[in-house]
Amino acid sequence: MPMKRAMIVWGGWEGHEPEPGAAYVAAMLRDEGFEVRVEGDINAFADPAVREMDLIVPCITRAAIAKEPLDNLLAAVQGGTGIAGYHGGLAGSFREAVGFHFMAGCQWVAHPGNIIPFRVNVTRPGDPIMEGIEDFDYVSEQYYLHVDPIVEVLATTTFSGEHAAWIDGVTMPVVYKKRYGAGRVFYTALGHVVREFEHPQMREILRRGLLWASR
Repeated sequence: MPMKRAMIVWGGWEGHEPEPGAAYVAAMLRDEGFEVRVEGDINAFADPAVREMDLIVPCITRAAIAKEPLDNLLAAVQGGTGIAGYHGGLAGSFREAVGFHFMAGCQWVAHPGNIIPFRVNVTRPGDPIMEGIEDFDYVSEQYYLHVDPIVEVLATTTFSGEHAAWIDGVTMPVVYKKRYGAGRVFYTALGHVVREFEHPQMREILRRGLLWASR
């Protein structure tokens, strides 16, 4: 059976530690038997080889993407290449590229209180990505997202209203999966900086999500 291939592209805002994050994900995928290509240039998405990849992982917050690499990336996912992101990757990538967010299924809009403790609630314990994982506590940015209603939510968090009174009791997706054409899309809002990969549930959810999204 041929080795699966993944491309990880890092860039954008340095506060999310994109290059170390890309290296961590690359090691994770290599441990799972993937051949991994890591790029620090967003224009790598224009490479025709993207359409032959089994998995794409953008470790990118903010930044801008030109039409050619964006169109090639979206065509790849629609054609069956999987895509997976964590925290700012997907939710915060390419803020003005509406086509990208139509594919990704969400867009980040706020993290009230910045780094705070919050609870992650598993909503689909029978899903293979979440199997055996129980509700857990986490300390990071609690992401407030605008979310595509077609996503399949696997875990949520509920806002207390302490940092924005009008969102008290709002339940927000933290982990989800969806389809975009023939491609699988996976997202987790966890993973603000690389040290968060040391959290066992966060790391295992991401590992399983990467594998699920792969073609």
